[in-house]
Amino acid sequence: MSSDKFIKNKKALITLIAASVIVIISLGIRQTFGMFYFDFETDLQITLRQFSFAIGLQMFLWGLFGPWFGIVTDKYGGHVAVFIGFIFYLIGILLLYSGINKGFYFIISMGILIGIGLGATAVSIPVSVVSKHFPSSNRTIATGIVTAAGSFGYFISPLFTRMSLVDYGWQDTLLFFSIFIVIGLGLAFLLTTPKTTEGRESEDTQTAMEALKEAFSNKSYIYLTLGFFVCGWHITLVATHIPAYLNDKGLPGWCAATLLSMIGLFNIFGTLTCGYLSTKFPKKFILSFIYFARGIVILLFILLPPSPTVAILFGITFGFLWLATVPPTAGMVSFIFGTKYMGLLYGIVFLSHQIGSFFGAYLGGLFKEIYGSYDYAWYLSIALSIFAGLIHLPIKEKQVQRLQVA
Repeated sequence: MSSDKFIKNKKALITLIAASVIVIISLGIRQTFGMFYFDFETDLQITLRQFSFAIGLQMFLWGLFGPWFGIVTDKYGGHVAVFIGFIFYLIGILLLYSGINKGFYFIISMGILIGIGLGATAVSIPVSVVSKHFPSSNRTIATGIVTAAGSFGYFISPLFTRMSLVDYGWQDTLLFFSIFIVIGLGLAFLLTTPKTTEGRESEDTQTAMEALKEAFSNKSYIYLTLGFFVCGWHITLVATHIPAYLNDKGLPGWCAATLLSMIGLFNIFGTLTCGYLSTKFPKKFILSFIYFARGIVILLFILLPPSPTVAILFGITFGFLWLATVPPTAGMVSFIFGTKYMGLLYGIVFLSHQIGSFFGAYLGGLFKEIYGSYDYAWYLSIALSIFAGLIHLPIKEKQVQRLQVA
């Protein structure tokens, strides 16, 4: 092996590890916010509607700033984007920790600052950087590893948070979170971007505006973007409202922490499995299967009599499907359009995901306040599953003419 290739492989490995730990920190903390609701309600007088709106706004801004941080990543490097994002994330957590968050201040910290921070530190930017280091033959596996790392964060963070909330209270728990974020600030400098990408892309003179025009003139990109809206709705509805839903059903508090933890644990297997399958089978069929399966799992969850066993089984099955959509979705974007503007193009797809997340978080709480239950939110989730399963089928997994070799 030549020294240049060794250095390149070493940098790719370091970037992969750094991206994985960054996602563990960012998504792990994000996964637990629903567990704080009862403390925020008691100590900060935050209503369910305010909490739902703040989480929804957080999800929307996460997606809205994703493309902008994607531009920063494509131009200056992922380390710059992630470092800036963690600064916003840290300020938001510390403002929450201060205890002055009532009403408007809560929206600023939980909704705006943390939302902006997630736009750079969560899945899309680390995945886009890692994708630039790996060839198309194993790119979905590499991005699957990063996504699975986020799942590991989902697994350990609810367990840690439950223990910390019981033993130390919500403010000290947020202080622990701030320490993790400081670690993420240091790791950001290891998230390097290669100077060139594989093949013809190193000679590509396409501009960002041309990339956007090319993407939005491609129906497959539009279908993929619409389908990812549904993914955002599903995961944010569950992550935000499952503690309150299980409480309404009379289940003990540990059930929510265990359910969220099982989502994280089994999502590791789901993302790695789908990352591997995406190298063997058409990605659109994998995505259709995931969305149809989600609808079935949700239907069984709300029809079966509530019990800890049913809750844990839901966490296991839904967890396997949780972020399994990311490797095939990101892989399809990079395959069709190349990796030069991966941060920007995947960031826009992810914006659709986060718009769905806003509605999943906010309407879940709104339906609960208006109708006294989450039933209508679950019914809509099932309908959206069918829609997403169908809309992926017409996608054409074919490179744009610009990338095709004669």
